[in-house]
Parts: sequence; C-alpha cells; structure tokens
Amino acid sequence: MSQRGSGKPTSFDIAYLAGVSQPTVSRALRGSRAISAATRARIEEIARELNYTVDKNASSLRSQRANTIALLFFEEPDSDNSAINPFFLAMLGAITRQCANRGLDLLISFQKMEDDWHMRYQDSHRADGLILLGYGDYTLYEQRLLGLVAQGTRFVRWGSVRPDNIGATVGSDNFGAGRMAGEHLIAQGRRRIAFLGTADEHFPEFADRYRGLLAAQHDAGLPHDPDLQVGAYTNEEDGYAAARALIERGTHFDAIFAGSDLIAIGAMRALASAGLRVPQDVAIVGFDDIPAASMTSPPLTTMVQDLRGAGALLLDTLLAQIEEREAPSPTLPTRLTIRASSKG
Repeated sequence: MSQRGSGKPTSFDIAYLAGVSQPTVSRALRGSRAISAATRARIEEIARELNYTVDKNASSLRSQRANTIALLFFEEPDSDNSAINPFFLAMLGAITRQCANRGLDLLISFQKMEDDWHMRYQDSHRADGLILLGYGDYTLYEQRLLGLVAQGTRFVRWGSVRPDNIGATVGSDNFGAGRMAGEHLIAQGRRRIAFLGTADEHFPEFADRYRGLLAAQHDAGLPHDPDLQVGAYTNEEDGYAAARALIERGTHFDAIFAGSDLIAIGAMRALASAGLRVPQDVAIVGFDDIPAASMTSPPLTTMVQDLRGAGALLLDTLLAQIEEREAPSPTLPTRLTIRASSKG
C-alpha cells in the first residue's frame, strides 16, 4: 500500500519502506554504481511488490542538471561576523576559475551550522552538488555530514583525508607536510621544536601535521616532549596566546611549527614581545602561504598547498559523483617555501 494513502505508488513510498532517502531510490532504479548491490536489490524488490513504474517525464525533469555548484563556507565568524580565513579566500578564486572553465555557475554562501542549508541547494535543484569549506571543530558538523550521506546528497569537503572520512573528502598530505617542516627545522640545527595548533579529533588537519612533525623528530632520534605542543585555533590571537603560554611554561624551545600562517604570525608577535628574535632564538614555520606570510618581519617560511590543484580536485571529485564515475585520488602534495623566519 502506498504510504500516501491511495493512488499510484511513488518513489517516496519505496524510500519509506526501504528506510532510505528518495534520491537513493532514484539512483538505485537507474542502476547507479554508487548504491550498494544489497540496497539496490531491496529497492527493486519493493518496487516490484508495489507495481511501481518510473514516470519517464518526471524522471527526465529530475535528471536535468542545473549546471550549478553550491560552495558553502562553515567558518566561525569573529566578533564582527566578517572573518573568512585568507587561505579559503584564495581557494575560492581557484574553484571559481575551475567552474568557469567548465561552464558551471557557482553559488557562494556563508552558512550557520544550525540551518538546514542542504534543503536550499541540491534538494531544491538549485545546485547539482555541494562543496564544503571551512576550518572549525570537525565533531560539531560530523552528524550533518552523516545526514548528507544518508539522504544521498552529492558533496565534497576540504579537510583531512582519512579512511574513516564521512563522504567525499579532498585535502593536502598534511602528515607529509608536517614531516617536511620538521625535517627542515632539524636540518637547521633545531632540536626543541614546538607545535602550535589544536591537534586532536576536533581539528584532524592539525593533528595530521603534528603527527608528521613527530615522525620527523623520531627519525632524527629526538625525544617527544608533550609540553612542546599548545592548542590554538586558526587566528592570530590564538597564535599569540599559544606562544605566550609556551614561553610561560619555561620549557626550552628553539623552533615553532605552527598549524597555520595566522597562528605563526600571532606567535611571532608574542616572541617579539618576550624579546626573542626570529630566527636567531626561535625559528618558525607556518602553513598555507597566505599573502601576509611574505610580508612579516622576517618573512615567514611556510608549507604551500596547491590551490589550483585543490580547486580542480574538489570539482573533479564532485562531478564524479554527479556523473556516477570513479573519483580521482583525494590527496594533494605540499611544498616548502623557505624564507628568513627559519634560516640561520
């Protein structure tokens, strides 16, 4: 019997009986490889029991692409509700160019996590899929990602690439970058390298960078000292506070690897206020190569992420879902740009 009470059964009825989303039913009945064989078989069996037939006209209308991608920012605003990490502003330019090159329109929106933002985009056919950007506590929007997967929303996010990622995730080789930064500082004769950044499940990208640093230290025979790690979010004030806390601990350090350039810039201010010279007393390496990194005094050594490659890979991964084909490799390499903050 139709869930709706009477009349011709619909794909929503099948979704209700199968315990899946309506988009999942539509994909299964089209033979999409994105749906597991077991789920597809269950949906097909229910369709047969209901004597369900596909409405060709409606199916054709639904399958029409909007040729539009929605880019949603999820970064916590500052006190005047205006902050967007400069790294993501640069990535926005790369994504915009990639969309233009492929004849796609791009919708851009700054989202609040409590809003039902997905309902306004793919579900309303305003966009064919979502690109999710933004630093923040991963655990706070984990449930939202699970919900997107459950309802069959096509999306890709920029973040830490791990085996347990929820949905499609694209990101840099953060572990390899952390190892590279550590190897550089060790090659400069630094032996007490601090890490500034919240390095746990709440901020998995920072955690990967920290693990890479620890690997470089282990390979060099240097001991691990947990007192050399101080939590910080991605902003200058947190970087300043973290460096001040490190100084006040009284633990000796001769280098800092910061989880982001903004943290590094804040740390440089704290070092200067404490009378510590960069790089003579403390060498410092950041991450992201935002425009301000080359304008600090001294200019900041930093790990560079491939922005052009990131824009292309995010879009390629999303289009692979939309077109139901195999997605490309999700990880991009990084490179080290050496400036005066870490030499000498």
